[in-house]
Amino acid sequence: MTTTRFHVPRMDCATEKEMIGRRLAGVAGIERVEFDLLDRVVIVQHAEETTAVATLAALRDIDMDPVRLDGAAPAPRPAGEDDHDHDAPGHDHAAPAHAAVPALPVANMRREYALLGVSGAAALAAEVVAWTTGDETSVPVIGLAALSMLSGGPKTLRKAVVAARTLTLNINLLMLIAVVGAIVIGQWPEAAMVTFLFACAEVIEARSVDRARDAIRSLMVLAPDLTHVRRGGAWVEVDTTTITPGATIQVRPGERVPLDGKISAGRTSIDQAPITGESLPIDKVVSDPVYAGSVNQQGMIEVEVTAGAGDTTLARIARTIREAQSQQAPTERFVDRFARVYTPAVVLLALAIAIGAPIITDDPFRPWLYKALVLLVIACPCALVISTPVSVVSGLAAAARRGILVKGGVHLENARHIRMVALDKTGTLTEGKPRLTDVEPVGSMSKEDVLARAASLEASSAHPLAHAVTEAHAGELLPVSDVTSTDGKGIEGTVGGEKIGVGSHRFAEERGVCRPEVETALARFEADGKSVMVVWRAGEALGVIAVADTIRSTSIEAVKSLHALDVKLVMLTGDNPTTANAVARKVGVEEVRADLLPEDKLAMIQTLSREHGSVAMVGDGVNDAPALAKASVGFAMGAAGSDTALETADVALMSDDLRGVPTLVALSRATATVLKTNIAFAIAVKAVFFGLGLAGIATLWMAVFADMGASLVVAANGLRLLRWRP
Repeated sequence: MTTTRFHVPRMDCATEKEMIGRRLAGVAGIERVEFDLLDRVVIVQHAEETTAVATLAALRDIDMDPVRLDGAAPAPRPAGEDDHDHDAPGHDHAAPAHAAVPALPVANMRREYALLGVSGAAALAAEVVAWTTGDETSVPVIGLAALSMLSGGPKTLRKAVVAARTLTLNINLLMLIAVVGAIVIGQWPEAAMVTFLFACAEVIEARSVDRARDAIRSLMVLAPDLTHVRRGGAWVEVDTTTITPGATIQVRPGERVPLDGKISAGRTSIDQAPITGESLPIDKVVSDPVYAGSVNQQGMIEVEVTAGAGDTTLARIARTIREAQSQQAPTERFVDRFARVYTPAVVLLALAIAIGAPIITDDPFRPWLYKALVLLVIACPCALVISTPVSVVSGLAAAARRGILVKGGVHLENARHIRMVALDKTGTLTEGKPRLTDVEPVGSMSKEDVLARAASLEASSAHPLAHAVTEAHAGELLPVSDVTSTDGKGIEGTVGGEKIGVGSHRFAEERGVCRPEVETALARFEADGKSVMVVWRAGEALGVIAVADTIRSTSIEAVKSLHALDVKLVMLTGDNPTTANAVARKVGVEEVRADLLPEDKLAMIQTLSREHGSVAMVGDGVNDAPALAKASVGFAMGAAGSDTALETADVALMSDDLRGVPTLVALSRATATVLKTNIAFAIAVKAVFFGLGLAGIATLWMAVFADMGASLVVAANGLRLLRWRP
């Protein structure tokens, strides 16, 4: 199965999407068609190359000016087909699969604005002449109106003809019927004003939608095109896409990191906010990872590349966002279903009014025809249809800017329903890495001396707890010899000429060094859920050392924020109950389930879902994968360095910051409010103008202004989410 993408610059609304869908339904070999309305991209899945060629021809047949984006050779244009109406640049040429969507040339934009200006001036002049002379069908009025329609109407006329050919009821066809109807009843100035207002509103609406599109695109073009790479002992500037894993590249201060990798020389601080959403630069040294798109703040560094241009974290984010755009959110699906029923129903109502009302009331035909034309103008649900993708994509962009990668509008909407969040402990609430927390002497020796002896002895052990002790010692290690390790208990040896032992509570008891003050310290640290070790010398206890998986600095704040949103919390962990409860008390989690295997976590998610409804799961994306997949919304922590996390979870928190969970819940609720407001406003405007139209108060140009004005208002309201703050 092959996937081919086509940029369709004239796919402005869901009605064009429906028209394209109908046309492509007749193309043999197409398995599936998806639409990215905001980026104006049609994604076609097929088996044969001939199908892609046929798809391109079908899109051209309905005047959509397609641009193939998969890099294949373009199909030849049909003989005799002219090019003068094809405004999109390069529509005859293929582009790379992930190339940026072509932009309208400045010259074409100026031409469009100039024609729009002529149309508006002529329409206004026709209105003035008709008003001053009292004659709407005089030669000057008809001439000015015709000039206005010829300047501002060809684009609408072209789309209307295509809609008629494909039997698609869209705003262009309805607008053409309204203009023709106005001419039939002698309303030439009004026909001209309707044409101008509609053309003007379409331009403004397109620019509004472009803002949402640009917000997403800005996240995808952060990596530089050229990179300094080491070739034959010298630094050479080459195209970033030609660099393969294993190469060494140079990143200078102020430059963006072009590819994922690990620092092989130098140290610096990196602003990786575009990837992880972290507000402050992160210090980086040799062996630390760096991500494409992040900014080198200070020193010059050399980086060993670990991923090519198409496989970087930034590229995976771009692919995820692109896929998220093409997935319809629940509200968007509802609006599309509503539009498929609503538009034909209003058209039938208008037809019944135009034909039936004069017969029933014995009134003149002309006034009722005019009322029917007003209803036709406001029949198109563009305001409803455009409001949902603009709002959802703005929400996705607002989340991505905070290091929260949402893999579809459905998950953005579902997050508002979350009533309980299940939290893994290790790596989620805690750092996932043991650290030394306490050194308590029980004799005359100082903390520093106790730690020096323990760290020197533990340096020969590979145990994580031993590594935590050694890492905490800042000074030089003492000479060690005659080391003996007892599995599961501890280690003994000669340190600086002294016989030293470090071991568990049980091992210390076996060596007879657990005096009352040692037991007191051990009991206190164990109650806090810490792992404890005793340090002794020749049968005499020197001190007690405590090691723990430390709580993340952001966990307590995240828990408080979730409680403020009226979300309940439960910890699901494979750790022992004592440690789990100690961590839960410190962060404020009210419910704990400990000693759980991955399958136990999955079963617990199923149980909690039955009891509480929508339950989210937050984990590391690997051992929590079954629970993440089963939860209503699965959050993966620290996804910037994990392919598995990006693939498994519905939401990827690019940094190890649990605050992303309450942030997304709040953003989801804000998005839902915007969607509901937009739908209510669009329906209310149409309802009001239905009444005004039937009462004979609303004019055609007022109906155009109301319909397209509503589209602009809901689009602008959706774009407010780009500036959303928690």
